[in-house]
Amino acid sequence: MSSSDSHPTAAYLDYSGRDDALSGGVRMIPIETPRGTFRVWTKRVGNSPTMKVLLLHGGPGGTHEYLEACDSFFPAAGIEYYYYDQLGSYYSDQPDDPDLWDVPRFVDEVEQVRRALGLDASNFYLYGQSWGGALAIEYALKHQQNLKGLIISNMMASIPQYVAYAQNVLMPQMDQAALAEIKAIEAAGDYENPRYMELLIQQHYIYHVLRMPPEEWPEPVTRMFKHLNAAIYVPMQGPSELGASGKLEKWDRTADLSQITVPTLVIGARYDTMDPQHMEWMAGAVQHGRYLYCPNGSHCALYDDQPTYFRGLVQFIHDVDAGRF
Repeated sequence: MSSSDSHPTAAYLDYSGRDDALSGGVRMIPIETPRGTFRVWTKRVGNSPTMKVLLLHGGPGGTHEYLEACDSFFPAAGIEYYYYDQLGSYYSDQPDDPDLWDVPRFVDEVEQVRRALGLDASNFYLYGQSWGGALAIEYALKHQQNLKGLIISNMMASIPQYVAYAQNVLMPQMDQAALAEIKAIEAAGDYENPRYMELLIQQHYIYHVLRMPPEEWPEPVTRMFKHLNAAIYVPMQGPSELGASGKLEKWDRTADLSQITVPTLVIGARYDTMDPQHMEWMAGAVQHGRYLYCPNGSHCALYDDQPTYFRGLVQFIHDVDAGRF
C-alpha cells in the first residue's frame, strides 16, 4: 500500500465517519474484503433528494478524474453525483494483493459504497463508463432492487464480441505496417517499449479512444492516464490495447441482460473501440432500455461528442425522475 506521505489520500485521513459537508464532500469509506478492511475515496457534489448518481470509472485501475466533465453539466441540471475511486485506484487504498482484483469482489465493494452513502431505489442512479459499465451491469444483475436507473456508457456486454470487433472492424482500418509493428511488440511482450504507446496513440487512440490531438487532451484525461494502476489493469484486461487477455477475457453477459428491469440508458458512439451496433442491441435486450448514439464520439464521447452525450444523459435522469420513462 502506498505510504501516507506520498499518497493523495493523506490529506483526507481524518474524514472517515465525518459529515462530508465538513470535508468538501470527501469521504473515505471503509470496505470489508476477504483480505481485510481498506478504504475507498468518494466525493459528493451537489444535493438532490431524488437524483443521486454514483460514477464508476474505467480501467480497471483507472480513476474518477476523467469523469470531472460532469462538473460542467450535472450541477446546472440539479443532479447530485459522487466521484469514487475503486479500491486499488489512485485516491483509494492500494493493497498489493492480486486476489482482490476480481469482479464479484468489486460488485460487493460497490454495494458497500452504496450503503455507506445512503443511496436507495428512490434516488440511486448507477453510471459506469467502459470497465465501469461492465461493473454496473454486474451490480444490476445482483442488486437491481436498490437502483432507480442504470447508465452503461461505452461498454459492450461481451468481451469476446469486443475482441472480435477489434479484429474484424478496427484492425483492418489501421495502417497495416503500423499494426504489424504493434503486434510484433506485443508478441515480444515488450509493452514498456515507448514505441508501443507511440504507435497506439498515432494509429488507435486519436481515432477510437479520444478524437483529439494528444496535446489537446483535457487535463483530467491526461491526469487519469498518469494515475492508471497497471497492477490492476493488466491482470484483468491484459497488457494489449487491441483486445483482452486477462481475467475479463471470457466475460459475457449478453444472455443475462433481459433480467435487468430498471430503466437503463446505453451510450454508444460511432468511432468507439466498442461496437455501437452491439450497444444499440443492448438497449433493446434490457426490459426498459434507451439508446443514446453519439455520431461524433469515440470511447471518450463524454469529451469528443460532449453536447450530445450530456444532453442525452441528463434527459434520461430527468425522465426517470419524473416518471416519464
